[in-house]
This record gives sequence, C-alpha cells and structure tokens, in this order.
Amino acid sequence: MKILLTGTTGYIGKRLLPQLLEKGHHVTCCVRDKSRFDVLAYKSLNITVIEVDLLKEETLKDIPDDIDAAYYLVHSMSGGGDFSKLEAQSAENFSRRMNKTTARQLIYLSGITSEQKLSKHLSSRKNVEDIFKKGSTPLTVLHAGIIVGSGSASFEIIRDLVEKLPVMIAPKWVHTKCQPVAIRNVLEFLSGVLLRADTFNHSFDIYGPDILTYKEMLMEFAASRKLKRKIWVVPVMTPRLSSYWLYFVTSTSYSLAKNLVESMKIDVVAKPNDLSERLSINLLSYREALEIAFDKIEQNQILSSWTDALSGRTFSTGLSRHIEVPLHGCMRDVKKIKIKDVEPVLDRIFSIGGSSGWYYADWLWGIRGFIDKLFGGVGLRRGRRNRSVISAGESLDFWRVLYANREERRLLLYAEMKLPGEAWLEFKIGKDLVLEQTATFRPLGIMGRLYWYSVLPFHGFIFKGMIRRLAGLIR
Repeated sequence: MKILLTGTTGYIGKRLLPQLLEKGHHVTCCVRDKSRFDVLAYKSLNITVIEVDLLKEETLKDIPDDIDAAYYLVHSMSGGGDFSKLEAQSAENFSRRMNKTTARQLIYLSGITSEQKLSKHLSSRKNVEDIFKKGSTPLTVLHAGIIVGSGSASFEIIRDLVEKLPVMIAPKWVHTKCQPVAIRNVLEFLSGVLLRADTFNHSFDIYGPDILTYKEMLMEFAASRKLKRKIWVVPVMTPRLSSYWLYFVTSTSYSLAKNLVESMKIDVVAKPNDLSERLSINLLSYREALEIAFDKIEQNQILSSWTDALSGRTFSTGLSRHIEVPLHGCMRDVKKIKIKDVEPVLDRIFSIGGSSGWYYADWLWGIRGFIDKLFGGVGLRRGRRNRSVISAGESLDFWRVLYANREERRLLLYAEMKLPGEAWLEFKIGKDLVLEQTATFRPLGIMGRLYWYSVLPFHGFIFKGMIRRLAGLIR
C-alpha cells in the first residue's frame, strides 16, 4: 500500500517508519528539510521523500494523489508563539489536500481529553481533530496520554527529576492522575488500525493498564533504578514557578515546560475501549515500559529522541541554509594538528558531547550550559540520542548537527545556545592526516563582538586542549 507519513523526523515518526517498511508498504515521507533526513539509513527502495511545509499550502502539491492512507503526527507545542493557531492552519491545509487524494483513511495521533476543561495544548489537539472530521477522508483518531519510552519527552523529564534530585519540592500537580502508555504499544496501535474499516470515523483512547499520579510515576521510576527519593508537595506554587522548576532541572525548553505544566493540572485518564483486544495488543505496564526503555538505553539503541525536533526561528528555512559556514564578517578560532591514525580520532569526533563530554575542561562547558539556561537557552542536558552515531538534524547538547559524514571525515555543528550572533563548530580530517578544528562566530552588532573577545581567553584554553585530546595526544 501507499502510505503518506507526516512528522517523519519526529519522535513517533522515526519509529513508525521502519515498521511500515517492514510490512512492505511504500511510504512517502513529508519533511520540511531533506537535508536532515537520512534516507540511506533505511536501506529501502520503498521510500519517497518530499519537502512539505504544512503552513504553506502551495508546498502540499507534491503530495501524491494516489495514496491509500496518511498519518498525521505533527504538533507545535514545543515551539513558541501561538501554537494552537499554527496547528489549526496546518490541519486545514492538510485536510484540503487529503480531500483531493484517493486516501481511504487519515490516522491522527492526539491526546486524551477526558475532562471538559482542557489545557491549551489538549484544546488545540481537539480542534485539529474537529478540522479533520469536516474533511471527506475517513478519520481514525488515537488519543494517547503520557508516552513512556527511551527518548520520549515524558521519560526523559522523569529521568532528569529522579536521577538528579534526591529530594524534590514539587507542586501540587504531582497528585494529578494519568494513564501512561508504552511507546511499543503506541506503535502497535498506529500500525494496527491501518485501513481497518471498523476504525474509520471513530476515535479511541490508547492507554496502559496503570492509572498513576505523577508522584507515583516518579517514585516507581526511582524504585526501578534502586534510588531512594523523597517528594515534598508544596500546596502553593504558581504555574510560572512550576514551569521554571521543570525548565532548570530537566532538559525541556521553557515553552514546552510551560505547556506541560498547564496540561499536568488536569487528570488524563482514558475512556475504556476494546481496541487492544481487536488488535491483539498486549498492554504493557508502566514498570514494563520503563524496563524496556532502560534496556534500549543500555544497549545504545535509542531510535529517536524528542529533542530532535528543530528548535527556534533560526531553522524555519531549514538546515541547508546554515551548512555553508560564512567567512566574511566572522571571528574564527582555527586549530590544526597532525594525527597518525584516522579511525580512533573519528571515533572520538563522532562520539563528542552527551555522556562522552567535550574532552577537555568539561566543568567550563557545564558552566556555559548553566548560563545558557539562565538566559532561556537549551543548556547541556539534551545530550545525544546515540553514543557513537550522529546524523544531520539531531540535537547534541546545546548544538544542532548540520552535517555528519564519517566517510568524508567531517562533522559540522551549529550553536543553539543563547548568543549575540551565530556560531559553528567544525571538525574535519584532510587527506594529509591533519585534524582541523574551527570555531566560527558571526557577531550581531557591538554586543556580539564584545562577547567574542570576552570568551576568547577561554577558547584558547578549551579548544587547544580539546583538539589535543581528539588527536590522542593527551588522555
């Protein structure tokens, strides 16, 4: 069958795509930027990649007319601005395009809306659902609550809180009830309803067997990791303080933290249904979902991470705009060193960041990450999806990977920390076995120049040590 997949580079899309290909479907992947989608990694002839911006209706013309079904897996909660308006506009554009295709089903992954009073996030999701219901394409809606899996936003936030804080002073929303579902089950539901006529024009809550408060989820996580934790609930903590609490302790952005806090004030408990029985799905408990996630992390097999979504206005025009590192009007720090053995150096280059650190003066990198958080940046806590493999478009601490090609011996990063300008960090090894490490900064006005000169002494210290450690000259 011919399947259209939106949200291909997102957390769910990256995991659903291999399953669709394994079942023999031809999948047309909608991406905003082809340069951040590694089609060769899937080793399949059944993939077509098209560039589509759902906010620009004219770009949807490249969607094939002769498709059998489509998945809609996009949302804008982690972005700034009025995300509900953006989601509605995207849905309207997509619905109009679907009406002109031969699609027999549109599958939309939404959120559980069990309360009459909805958060802005869940209200926006429901509005998108209502827009799709007005279209002519039969709609199947799956409502999920907290999704638990390696790399999911919920899992990583809980992990940050539990592993970093022996004692938590938490807001009263930790008593809110929810019904978490394992990412494995979510994927089984998404693939299971595909072109099943009995799911057309119906909506289903998808859920795990456990109804838990957020406090119980945190304590269960701690127990599974054999950690002793205490949680003290403060009766009064404003939504803003709660948002800052999440933002500074976890790897989430402030805009996402704010929207999450608003959602966490409302019970998210599913309406029972028999969809899991119809599809023969074995629902995993919260503890089982955690164990699977830990196993994937230990085996370094995290397929996708919520942090891989592009962030900020900078990338609204795509990664390709930034791959050409500018030369004019820029400050540069270039270090070169002769190496003897290429492969160990490449191993270190392509393992940089995350748990591997930055090879020299990690405490200074940590301070820079903390300062970034203070000014509303992403900080260092995002880490990286895989300890040794990295692809264009992925996040790497407070950088974004622009280009990663081991055969070409080149890795190019773009800074997503708060800066009065733009910054690139590039590593490459020439045919003469010279490792070249280049930090480029394009200042924005006088503040940009003052910033560069103020950190220049630290750059000389850090970058000199880093290239020597990459080259294997120091340990």
